[in-house]
This record gives sequence, C-alpha cells and structure tokens, in this order.
Amino acid sequence: MLTGNQIRKEFIEFFKNKSHKHFESASLIPDDPTLLLTVAGMVPFKPYFLGQKEAPYPRVTTYQKCIRTNDLENVGRTARHHTFFEMLGNFSFGDYFKEEAITWSWEFVTEVLKLEKDKLWVSVFTTDDEAEQIWIEKCNFPKERIVRLGEDENWWAAGPTGSCGPCSEIHVDLGPAYGGDENSKLGDEGTDNRFIEIWNLVFTEWNRKEDGTLEPLPKKNIDTGAGLERIAAMVQGKSNNFETDLLFPLVEEAGKLTNSEYGKNKDVNFSLKVITDHSRAVTFLINDGVIPSNEGRGYVLRRILRRAVRHGRLLGQSELFLYKMVDKVVAMMGEAYPELKKNIDHIKKVVKIEEEKFSRTLDQGIQLVNQEIEKAKAEDKNKLSGEITFKLYDTYGFPYELTEEICEENEVKVSKEEFEEKMEEQKEKARSAREVVMEKGQDSFIEEFYDKYGTTEFVGYESPEESAKLLSVREGKNGKLLMIFDRTPFYAESGGQTADHGIISGNGFEGKVVDVQKQKGIYTHTVETVKGEAKEGEEYFLEIDKAVRVAMTKNHTATHLLHKALREVLGDHVQQAGSYVDGQRLRFDFNHYEAMTEEEIDKVETLVNEKIAQALDVTIRNMSMDEAKKEGAMALFGDKYGSVVRVVKVDDFSIELCGGTHIDNIGKIGLFKIESENGIAAGVRRIEAVTGREAYRLVKKMENDIKAIAKTVKSDTGAVVERVEKLNETLRESNKEIETLKAKLTSYEAKSLNDDAEDINGVKVVVKTFKDKTAEELRQMVDSLKEKLGSCVVILGSGQDKAIFAVGVTKDLIGKVKAGVLVKAAAQVAGGNGGGRPDFAQAGGKDATKVEEAVAKAKETLSTLL
Repeated sequence: MLTGNQIRKEFIEFFKNKSHKHFESASLIPDDPTLLLTVAGMVPFKPYFLGQKEAPYPRVTTYQKCIRTNDLENVGRTARHHTFFEMLGNFSFGDYFKEEAITWSWEFVTEVLKLEKDKLWVSVFTTDDEAEQIWIEKCNFPKERIVRLGEDENWWAAGPTGSCGPCSEIHVDLGPAYGGDENSKLGDEGTDNRFIEIWNLVFTEWNRKEDGTLEPLPKKNIDTGAGLERIAAMVQGKSNNFETDLLFPLVEEAGKLTNSEYGKNKDVNFSLKVITDHSRAVTFLINDGVIPSNEGRGYVLRRILRRAVRHGRLLGQSELFLYKMVDKVVAMMGEAYPELKKNIDHIKKVVKIEEEKFSRTLDQGIQLVNQEIEKAKAEDKNKLSGEITFKLYDTYGFPYELTEEICEENEVKVSKEEFEEKMEEQKEKARSAREVVMEKGQDSFIEEFYDKYGTTEFVGYESPEESAKLLSVREGKNGKLLMIFDRTPFYAESGGQTADHGIISGNGFEGKVVDVQKQKGIYTHTVETVKGEAKEGEEYFLEIDKAVRVAMTKNHTATHLLHKALREVLGDHVQQAGSYVDGQRLRFDFNHYEAMTEEEIDKVETLVNEKIAQALDVTIRNMSMDEAKKEGAMALFGDKYGSVVRVVKVDDFSIELCGGTHIDNIGKIGLFKIESENGIAAGVRRIEAVTGREAYRLVKKMENDIKAIAKTVKSDTGAVVERVEKLNETLRESNKEIETLKAKLTSYEAKSLNDDAEDINGVKVVVKTFKDKTAEELRQMVDSLKEKLGSCVVILGSGQDKAIFAVGVTKDLIGKVKAGVLVKAAAQVAGGNGGGRPDFAQAGGKDATKVEEAVAKAKETLSTLL
C-alpha cells in the first residue's frame, strides 16, 4: 500500500518517464491579479494555456499546493472538503491530446496505484464520442461503466466566452454502503458519497465566441487535476480523507494538544478535523508570505486560523495550541516542501501572535454576549435574534456554539435557523464573487504573428541601438502606433522594470517610443508619430534613451542588494511582493509582519552602501534551472520556468534569477538612500529609495532643510538637534501651564453657572452653550456642576467646526431621566447621534450652527420627562 508521499513521488516519476518536465509547486500567492489565491493546479500555467507566453516545455507535471475557501463551513463536516489540498497534474501545451491523456491516466491508476478495475467508473461529456471510444478501445474499459454527463459536470469553461472543452473524470465506487443499491450507476441521485471523483481530464480545444459559437483553438491543450488526498484515501482503503497517512497524524496531534480523542463522538471528530485541515492551510499561507489581516488573502488566513482556534475552545482548550501544530505539519510536509523547514520559526511566531490576539477577542466576545443578554432582558425579551448571533460570529469571530451555550445558562433563547439564514446570505455573496481561473481565450493576432514570424530578438542587453525590419504596424489607442520589429534594443516592461523609451527613425519616419510590452516573446512598441509614415517590410533605426537606461540599471541592481540586505537584517521569511524600477527611483514591496524600526532601516541602508563601496562586480550568466538552484539563486515563480534562466550575481552577496537590465559593477550606483518605509497592506511593507544623482539630490535637500531649521531656531547646524529639543521642552512646559489655566477657567465658569440653574418641576437644571469648548472641557464642567448642585440635570453644548454636547444627570434622578436620551435628542438636531451612561453622555453633530437649537430640543425633551 502506497503512502501519500509515495503517491506524490510515483506520479511525478511516471510522467517524467513520459517526457514531462517536473516543475515545483508555485506559491499560493498567484502571479495573476484576477486571483486571490492559487485555487487549482493549472493556475501557474494560465499564460501558456491562453497563449500569452510560449510554454518552455510542451509537457509538464506538478504537484501543486492549493487553497479554496468557498465551502469553508463544510470543512470538518464531510469526508473530503479541505481548505488546503494538493493537486497532482500533467499538462500538454499544444502537444499530446485525448488519447495520451486518457491511456496514461488509466495506466497510472491501474498499474501504479493498483486500484481495482471493476470499482472504477468513467464520465465523459454528452457528445464526446472520441473520448468514449478511446476508453473502450485503448483501455478496454467496459462501456456499461462509462456515463455521459452534461455541461454542469463534464464541460470546463473559463466563462461565457473564451477557452473551453469537454472533460472526462475517473471515479471510484465505494459500494452500496455509501448510497444507492447494486444497480446504481455514476450520476444517480443519492450516490454523491459513493462514487468518488479522483481525476479530472480537461480537453481544452474550443474558443467560445460572443455569439456562442465554438471555434477550434489554435493549439489544443491538456489540463488534468488529481486530488492527492482523495487518491490516498482510495489507495489506502479509507472512506474519509482525514484517516489517511497524509492527515491522521495531524488529527492525533490535534487530539493530544486539546486533550481530546478522535472517534469518541461526532462533535469531537468535527473539531479535530477542522484543526487538522486548517493547521496545514495556515502553515502554507504564512510560509508563502501571507499575514493575517482584515482584507484579501490576509482575511482568508485570519478566518481559517480563527476557526481552528475556536474549535480548540470548543474542545475545552483555553491555552494557546495552534502554533504548536506547525511543528507536526512541517515534519510531515517538509520532504515535499523543504522551504517550510527554513521558515518554521517565522510561521510559528505569526500564528502565535494571531492566536493570542484572537484569544483576547474570544474573551471580549463573551462579554459582548453577556451585554446582549442583559439588553434583551431589560427590553423584556427572552431571545437573541439571528442578526445579533451572526454579528457576534462574523464581526467579532465569536462562535455560534459558544453564544448558544452562554444563552442557555442565562435562560435566553437563540435561533439556529435565523443564524443559518444569515450565514447562507453571506455564502451567497461569496459564491457570486467566486474566483475565475481563466477569463479570456488566446490572442489570435499574437498566435498568428508568432506562427508566421516567431519571437522578437532582443538585443538590448548588448546594444542600446539597432537596425531592424518592421514586421507589423497597427493603430493603437489615441492615434499611437503599435509596431513590431524582427529585433529590438528596447526593454519591454517586465519584472517591475519599466520599458525603455527612445526614438525610431528612418525612411522619412520618426516616432517616440513611449511604451514596450511583451507577449509570448513578441515585443510591441507603442509609438507617438513625430513625422512621416511607417511601412511594413522597411528597415528602421531603433535607439533607446541611454541616460534613462543607465539610471534604471542602477536602480534595478540596487533592488537586488536591498532584497538581500532585508533578508539579512529581518530574516529569511522576507520575500519580494512586488517592485517598480524606473530612471528616477526604485520601489520594493516585501512580506514582513510589522513596521521596520529606525534601527533596522539604518542597518539595511548601511549594509547596501557598504557593499556599493566595495565596488563588487555583477556577473550575468545563462544556465539551466538545476544549475541555478545549485548556485543558490532566488526566484519568484513567474521567473523560473524557462529551460535556460538568466542569473544575476553580485559577487558572493546576492544571486537571483532576473531578466532585467543591470550595471556591471555596483560601485557605479554611487549612493543608496531610503526615502520611506511603510505598510501598503497587511503583512506587506514598501521601501522607496533613490540611487546615484537622485540620492545626491535627496541628501542635498535634507542638508538645505537642516540649514533652514537652524536659521529658524537661531542655531548653527551642528547644534540644531539640541536647540530643537530645548524648544520642545519649553513648549511642553508652556502647554502644561495653559492646560492648568484652562482647567481653572473651566472650574470658574462652572461656578458661575450655579446661579443660572433654573427649576423645572422641582429639579435644578443648567442649560448653556459655548463657542469654543472641547469635549473634555464640557465633561469637566458637567462633573463640577453635579458636585456643586448635588441634585441636578446639566445640558451643555459647544460649536465651532462641529457640534459637541455633554449631558449629566445625578444618580438620584436617573430613574426619571437618562443622560443618553437627552444627548441623543440634541445630537440629532445637529446631524449626529449618540448615547452613553444614564448619568453621563456625550455626542457630536456635523452642523455647528445648530447648537442653540439642539440644546433647546434637549431641554424640551427633559421637560416632558420630569
């Protein structure tokens, strides 16, 4: 019987023997703005399927880590739902098609996995006679166990238009014990838990046009996906994925950490499965650079992590435990994903910080539940609405089960049906926003151009100018031309580096190059015409702006130095999350869970400048991916799939895969200066910096600013810091005196209001408005008047930029009138709202001109209550 690790290895070896290139798993953060996370094995190959890039190999195989959360609530409840899972896949980009895909899948399933043939079923698309014929004739598969299914089951499409094609799926029959009877077949009602899909073969061969018609794609592709967890369950004779060797050791570890035992009852099993699944997802998401937050990927991580912690609480574990699960996940998955071992300390630190935060949230949630119970009882209600229970769950992360438990103790009812209705509303929103894996068909113009001319020869690494033949000229937006040549010195925007600008001239034509884009190795120049007309087939002279290129190369090489320096100062968890390089500055985004300190920024800047001062050589070599790995080259997923890769090395300090332009010696950078460091998203920081002349200009500006400050504070530049500190100290002392005087004045004004107290139905009432009082000053006046008058109601208002109100009621009167009611009446007149305690309340309003009217309204409300 094969283990999960063995299945993974056997799959890759099987397809390597079928001339497939093995690519490592891509990051869970896809190089694709249309996707939040990597949701399928084909996601990393999307540009190849769409024809945007030429695939470096016609046949590829992978095991790909994936995350899906569209059915999060089912994870732990069912045998096969997961957030994190691994997808085995073999892919063909315009190479082999249906026959090979089908026969190889059959060979692997029966001869390597050794699944029983008579327990296998196959589905094909309704009209796919070809696939059915291959199964019968090439695999000797019995026709009676082939089922034809419609578009909902056996047709894959990117969307209403674009790439699409039929599918064929392989299923394992678990037998009548899991649904149906001896005569049941795949697709029958009530057999979802009986026939388990283990492999989906997608034959992408059509492009659906706007009118709904299908046209053949320029190149037919194969995209397959086989869930490792499901296959392991079938091979190991388990009906539940969580009982395989891929997951059960984690179930046991979760039980040990929560003092629980799997198999005792349904609820315990549910919670242990949630913790098991989510611990894998959390570990891999953080490893790939995701940090908990309230948006995007960070929110997905936070929600999964908190769900796991909640289930620990439901099992009675109040201590931190989830971060300890990371050790077991890494021990089990480290062979297939060795990067986990390097990042284990970082992963555990992030999990522990978030777990501590959420533990406090849970404690806060208990208080919120108790407050809602008190409120319900005060209003003579004996029930919490579904809206409240869902808000506690969704906004504060407080589990419904705990809300229900606390309510039962307080003899207050809750409705699970109402809660689930709100949950379903949220799920519906999630479904409508579900990720689209592929959205457009192949670009027919680029495909036709590629088939006719091939790729553009880029000579920009060696030369800033070149004579080239114009192969295509089209009209683009705003009257600009789109020009493609047989060769070019112009660098196309890529890897964060902006495109070269420059001039194209010849044969009476002159134009300015304002942008260059690359698709499938074809360079398209966006050109503003200066004079003349460009004609296809003629030779032109292409020349880049050399000064801008030089400045850009300095900035680009500096990003490599910065990346390495950040990893040395902050840790190996730092990964590039984006960059931007032009002739003026550089911007570098990276994963890090907290703001850098001034000391860390200084260390990074100093390290980069120390290396620049050493005038280290930059060497650039083309080599195989395997050679680059041995050299220790760093790469993002999108950079590393060429058969030959470009390695940029700065002596023994930095080595990365990069297609950008670089200087030959870092001493030419001159000076590196960080301008700013700030957060741009949860767990993502951004450094902006300048080099060379721009760095000198920045330093010069800072020097001039210091001189101007010195002049203003009447000091020389050498003593300006000390002088400013002394002025600050003087200012602080002055502010203290001012605050003391203001407090005395407020007290004096409050005393003077004693005489203004009026009698309303036997109650002393003070009503007064001001123009320039702060909320704190109004509060102090209210407290002073309550103390002086003993029994009273005080209504005060002030308005300058906005309206401010403060109301006080002494405790002997709160049975008749509450401060919150009065302050709300006032605030609503001024375009605001508010409330507070029965004895004191504050509120604000947008319209400062209505303070008098608002206070009068509060007084009128008071009169009706006394």
